[in-house]
Amino acid sequence: MKSIKVLFVLLFTVFISCKNTSSSISDLEKVETNLKQQFAPDKRVKIFDIQFENKNNTLVLKGETTTKKAFNMLIDSLKRRSIAFKNEVRILPDSAVGDKKYALGNNSVINIRSQPKHSAELGTQGLLGMELKVLDKKGSWYRVQTPDNYISWVDGGGIERMTAEELQSWNTKNKLIYTKNSGYVYEQKSENSTRVSDIVFGGILAIKKEYDSYYEVEYPDGRNGFVKKADAVLYNSWLKKNPANAEFIEESAKTMLGVPYLWGGTSTKGNDCSGFTKTVYLMNGFVIPRDASQQVTAGKIVDENLKFEGLEKGDLMFFGTPAKGGKKQRVTHVGIWLGNGKGEFIHSASNVHLSSINDSEKHYDGFNKNRYLGSRRYLGVKDDKIIDLKKSLQIKP
Repeated sequence: MKSIKVLFVLLFTVFISCKNTSSSISDLEKVETNLKQQFAPDKRVKIFDIQFENKNNTLVLKGETTTKKAFNMLIDSLKRRSIAFKNEVRILPDSAVGDKKYALGNNSVINIRSQPKHSAELGTQGLLGMELKVLDKKGSWYRVQTPDNYISWVDGGGIERMTAEELQSWNTKNKLIYTKNSGYVYEQKSENSTRVSDIVFGGILAIKKEYDSYYEVEYPDGRNGFVKKADAVLYNSWLKKNPANAEFIEESAKTMLGVPYLWGGTSTKGNDCSGFTKTVYLMNGFVIPRDASQQVTAGKIVDENLKFEGLEKGDLMFFGTPAKGGKKQRVTHVGIWLGNGKGEFIHSASNVHLSSINDSEKHYDGFNKNRYLGSRRYLGVKDDKIIDLKKSLQIKP
C-alpha cells in the first residue's frame, strides 16, 4: 500500500510539471516504470510498455499493454489534470488478431520464441491441444499466452486459431491425453499405416470413435487419425485417477531419465531445468510457473536453514547465487528432491539424471550442493500459481 501512495505522489508531481516543460517526458517515463513495477513486474507474464513523445506541444502515448487497469490509471490521471494527449497505445489483444483470440497447439510440440522469428531464443513450448490466448500478430507469427501465463511468439503453422465460440465447441468434445513419453498418430488402425504425426506426453486430441485397440481422433485443424488405446487415456479419467502424490512424482520424473537438455524445452522431447520440473508436475495434473525464478515464488517454503532437513519427496530444490552485497538472490537451476536414503534429487542438466547431496554416493553433486538456495513444497499446498487441473480444466473464453 505504501508503494501505491508513493506512486500517486509521483503522478501528481509529474502532471503538475507536464504543463510547463517538455522535459517532463523523463518524469513520465519514471511514472511508467513505477506503474510497471506495481502492475506488471514480470514481463514474461504481463506487458506494460508505454512510451511518451512530445509532438507539436501534444503528448503522444505509444506502446502496448495487457494490463488495462494500470493504463487506465495513467489515462485518468492525465484527463483529470487537463493534459492534452493523443493515445496510440495498443491494449492487447486488439484488432490485429480479430475475433480469433484463442488457439490450440496443432503439432506434437510447438516452439514459442522470444521474438517473431525462428532464429530467436526458445522461451517455452506448448503441446498438441494446449489452449492459448492470442494477443498479437506480426506477419505469420502470433504472440500467445500459455496456461501458465507465459507470453511469447509462435509460428502460425504450429497453432489452430479459434473464436470464443469455436473454442467452446472444441471444449465440449470428449478428449484423450497421450500418456507415453512419445509415439505416433496413424492414418489407419495399424502401426504399419502412414503416420499422421508424432505425439508426446500431454498431447490432447478429440475422440471421434472408440475401437477395440484404437481411438479415432480429431486434431484441432480437423485432421483425423488413430491412437493406440494402450498409449492414451480419457482426459477426465486421467485426472480423476491421477494420484498426484510423492511416489508418482518420482515415477513420472524417472520416465524422463536421459532426455536431453534443451534451453526453453518443456516437453518429453527435451527440456531445460524448469521445463523438466514443469513437465513432471503436468504429469501429475498441475500447471506450475514456467521458469525457476518464477517457480521459487510459489508453494510453501521448506528447509529455511538450508540443512537439507524436513524435505519431502517431490519438493522443488533451487540453486544459484545467494543475496550478497546488496545484490538480490539469483535462482538459476531447479531440481526435484527424492531423498530415498541417498540424498537424491533429479534434474535436467546436460540431460535428465540423478544426483546426490551425499558425498558418499557415486552421483554426488558438490557443485549444486554448494549453491543450494532452499526448497519449496507444491504437493498439498494451495497457491494461485499452482493450477490444479482437476479444478481448472480449460482456459475460459
